[in-house]
Amino acid sequence: MNTARLTLAALLTLAVTTLTGCLSNPKNIEAFMKPRQTDVTAENYILEPPDVVEVQCTKAPEIDTKKQQIRPDGKISFEGVGEVQAAGKTPAQLAEVLKEKISALYKLAGDKPLDVRLTIFRSKKYYVLGQVYIPGPKEYTGRDTVLYAVAYAQPNQMAWLSRVQVIRPSDDLSVKPKIFEVNFKEMSAQGDLSKNVLLQEDDIIYVPPTILSSIAMVVEEFVRPIGRAFATVNIVSGTTTGYGGGY
Repeated sequence: MNTARLTLAALLTLAVTTLTGCLSNPKNIEAFMKPRQTDVTAENYILEPPDVVEVQCTKAPEIDTKKQQIRPDGKISFEGVGEVQAAGKTPAQLAEVLKEKISALYKLAGDKPLDVRLTIFRSKKYYVLGQVYIPGPKEYTGRDTVLYAVAYAQPNQMAWLSRVQVIRPSDDLSVKPKIFEVNFKEMSAQGDLSKNVLLQEDDIIYVPPTILSSIAMVVEEFVRPIGRAFATVNIVSGTTTGYGGGY
């Protein structure tokens, strides 16, 4: 009994230490923009393979309403227009390039005779991990918020919604990742959007398990090998007994 209690106490300590040992810093939220602080559109989205764009230009039927997936070499191509470098440009910049090419074939009039729309986001990702039903990479659109990302990933019954971690990795080894904590429970139930920040490419949202759920998972990991060992012993014992009864 004492051994069991000591083991449970050790597991509890490990779980609490793991969950409370996060590196979140409330000031790190300053590195994130909020939807009301920036123009939340796709105009500043940088196109990359394999994003899909659609061109709107009624004066040029060979490209009007045509969709193109940006190739691995970063280009798209149209009959009569040829190849155009799309990767590294915004939709507006790509529209300007196409307008110059089409102007050699057709007379374009109006303030915006040609438009490029980003129809399928595929090149950029953010990640939702932890206690959700739909974990993994998500397509980044430039308009994704923490509220949207967690709600879309569907937290499960083990999720600790008041301790959701938002992480912005750093490519510079000398710069630490930015991590802050979001109380998603208050955000969704009470409409507290003070931390509903805009995500960027490669951002990570981690939904941790509650303390009790974490303990249960640790106990399961601790007990599972023992259970397997006993199951193996029982199988071997049963097999030996069976053979012995046949002689």
